[in-house]
Amino acid sequence: MAWNDLKNIAYEEIKQRGEEGCDVTGCRERLDACGGDIAAIIALLDEMEKLTISPDYPFNEPNGWEEITALSTGDLPALAKPGDDEIADRIHGAWLGRCCACALGKPFEAYPYVCGKDGEGGWTWVKRWFEEAGQWPISYYAPRSSPAKEKHGLDIICHNCTAEKIDTMCSDDDIRYMVTALLMLERHGADFDPFNVGDMWHDKLTLNQVCTAENIAYINYANIKAFEDYRTQLDYVRCHRNPYREWIGAEIRIDGYAYAAAGNPWLAAKMAYNDAAFSHVKNGIYGAMFTAAAIAAALAGAGPRECVDTGLAVIPKTSRLYADIKKAVLFAEESATVEELCGKLWSEFSHYNWVHTNNNVAAVAASVIWGNGDFEKSIATAVLCGWDTDCNGATVGSIAGAMQGASNLPEKWTAPLRDTLYSEIPDFHPIKISECARRSFEIYKRLKNV
Repeated sequence: MAWNDLKNIAYEEIKQRGEEGCDVTGCRERLDACGGDIAAIIALLDEMEKLTISPDYPFNEPNGWEEITALSTGDLPALAKPGDDEIADRIHGAWLGRCCACALGKPFEAYPYVCGKDGEGGWTWVKRWFEEAGQWPISYYAPRSSPAKEKHGLDIICHNCTAEKIDTMCSDDDIRYMVTALLMLERHGADFDPFNVGDMWHDKLTLNQVCTAENIAYINYANIKAFEDYRTQLDYVRCHRNPYREWIGAEIRIDGYAYAAAGNPWLAAKMAYNDAAFSHVKNGIYGAMFTAAAIAAALAGAGPRECVDTGLAVIPKTSRLYADIKKAVLFAEESATVEELCGKLWSEFSHYNWVHTNNNVAAVAASVIWGNGDFEKSIATAVLCGWDTDCNGATVGSIAGAMQGASNLPEKWTAPLRDTLYSEIPDFHPIKISECARRSFEIYKRLKNV
């Protein structure tokens, strides 16, 4: 895989260290001069690991739970306390919403939708696929064919998620991580730590089922687990040769924790932190915490702005992610059209990799605000934004589905799934979505007084 290639790791590490506030002047030129000299590339990586953050760097981004919470506002909106029947319906709605929106986004997780082309943002190409097929604005799953294929050289992937073929939620990492979170809570309750996450992955997932930061952490953990002091080596697991440590992987893993912490954003954020800290640092962790807290608020009946504000309240106000989300919310409030919104997001955040946490979580926050509680509008906006289309769709689907509850979701979106998902995890391949929701609700009942 490309993320295991040493030269690619070095290239991404240069960008990562620069984004973290280090002076990486000359590093790219030195990498280019290395050619295929493995020893020289490793020496450069070792040097970059020792770089320090510039004193004038304007952000303060710690990794520890206590340090993170000390820098958060903690200013949570007041949340309602729904009864168990309502919570159960909202958890079911979140499971369904995540599956529906993940399926909407899966066909577009490919070039040029995720990274743009010809100077245009990826969102313009998503729009063209629907538009040329006479299906604009987005109101259903992606059409399998579109004149955009011949006119613009476009195509889509994952034909099983298209309007013509969808009949279940097919396997996807966004869905797989919902299952591993559910299993984690059934095994440990809320009292799990990052190393339990590593054990769960080694137990339930193959190396080929994890990508980027997760792939590197999976390998690093395998390399140290036999040593007696392995629990002292968390930084090695999540940082060694892992330039993807602020990418989106942790943020897409945490929905299952949020479902179990309905109405309790701090518990959701803490469980998200414990999961994210296995493979990520800084904004990679904060994205998971933001999303978990927002979903937990939605499950208590919070509105769009309350959900976003809840997420913001649990992450450091001194972080890049906090600043980026605030900008994205402003874009959503000031834009006259969804095209204007997407254009502003791409103009502001396209310097990040298409699977970085910050641009994608910014798109999630903007989509929640723009959607204003409307399920279809919310998930369509998230997918239209481009970048990580299935991940952003899935996350917004969780939030919007939780807001609505299963009983209020549009049947045209939910019925094609036939209450079935496939995860490529034993006993969850296939399984009824409603059964997963029931098990999440049972965990909620166990944890609601934590």
